[in-house]
Amino acid sequence: MPGIRGPSDYSQEPSRDPCLKINAKASPSFLLCFASFLIHRSAIDSIFGEPFNAEPPRSALVQSYVTPVPLFYKRNHGPIPIIDHIDNYSVSVTGLIDNPTKLFIKDIKSLPKFNVTATLQCAGNRRTAMSKVRNVRGVGWDVSAIGNAVWGGAKLADVLELLGVPKLTSSTSLGGRHVEFVSVDRCKEENGGPYKASIPLNQATNPEADVLLAYEMNGEILNRDHGYPLRLVVPGVIGARSVKWLDSINVIAEECQGFFMQKDYKMFPPSVNWDNIDWSTRRPQMDFPVQSAICSLEDVQMVKPGKVSIKGYAVSGGGRGIERVDISMDGGKSWVEASRTQEPEKDYISEHSSSDKWAWVLFEATIDVSQSTTEVIAKAVDSAANVQPENVESVWNLRGVLNTSWHRVLLRLAHSNL
Repeated sequence: MPGIRGPSDYSQEPSRDPCLKINAKASPSFLLCFASFLIHRSAIDSIFGEPFNAEPPRSALVQSYVTPVPLFYKRNHGPIPIIDHIDNYSVSVTGLIDNPTKLFIKDIKSLPKFNVTATLQCAGNRRTAMSKVRNVRGVGWDVSAIGNAVWGGAKLADVLELLGVPKLTSSTSLGGRHVEFVSVDRCKEENGGPYKASIPLNQATNPEADVLLAYEMNGEILNRDHGYPLRLVVPGVIGARSVKWLDSINVIAEECQGFFMQKDYKMFPPSVNWDNIDWSTRRPQMDFPVQSAICSLEDVQMVKPGKVSIKGYAVSGGGRGIERVDISMDGGKSWVEASRTQEPEKDYISEHSSSDKWAWVLFEATIDVSQSTTEVIAKAVDSAANVQPENVESVWNLRGVLNTSWHRVLLRLAHSNL
């Protein structure tokens, strides 16, 4: 499209923070075999860096309520689009509406600007833990394919109203019931075509859903990795629906038929495998379930005897708040409640008007470690009383999505010789 293009190779990728962990899109058996070779990090980057998928160290996530842009996870399906002439960039709005048009950035910026603090999370977050049960397919994410940002832009409901689609509309006069978002991004899963996804029209036209056409992130213009010059942000929904580098918006009768809506990001039971899978039997995943993870400690951590601080994040989809986060040191027989915060020095109350309903909470608890080995468990409960499942085996699925099982880390005592 004029002004922006999806390149055919990775020669013009943006620079990234060196602390990011680049993740492989490969099976665990391949990775185990590959790890038997001694390969320099730069060689690994060149193999696994296309497309670029990376997450920050887990400890970085609990350093601040709002995730710094350089440390926000990167999820891509192809080369990062290149902007040649920003003044020529526009988004086509077409389909089952009376007034199809093209919108330029200046048109979108002329609408009221809203800042929405929202957590985005890849549906594959914590996939590596699921792969330890049985092989799964997908990027090998640890616990950091998630981040919290302040997104700035125009509400999609205002944009559609500008084109004659009233707020709180479930169907247009021409039969449109879904809104499809098509990216400039090209990906092999679409046979070289664009990445695309959709949301229901009644969500798109609901101002309270806070769906944005965003052009800012944390008070700055979007960078290339995160969708510059314009992206969709759908709060409370898996990150796959927040399409970056928008090319067109189409009001359609049925949900998007793209690969990532119809043949990926669906939740199947453990009994389904690649031989018996029927994608048509499941709806595309939208809201993400209640989730938490410990970030101040690695999966196996040496600690000194005494007090140990446990810090992490908890979040739930659909605008549901976090009612509590529980910590256990005895396999779940007993629990202590962790404190929860959003903004520093500000009390958090689940689903209160003073809280950010689309954003995570950061939790903290202090435990006393005296045994040689101690398993620490975290689980969250949201405002609808949804609780994380105890075991990863119960939520295992062949794509390794939505691992929201209790998060566990193992502490080992490091005794000083002094």
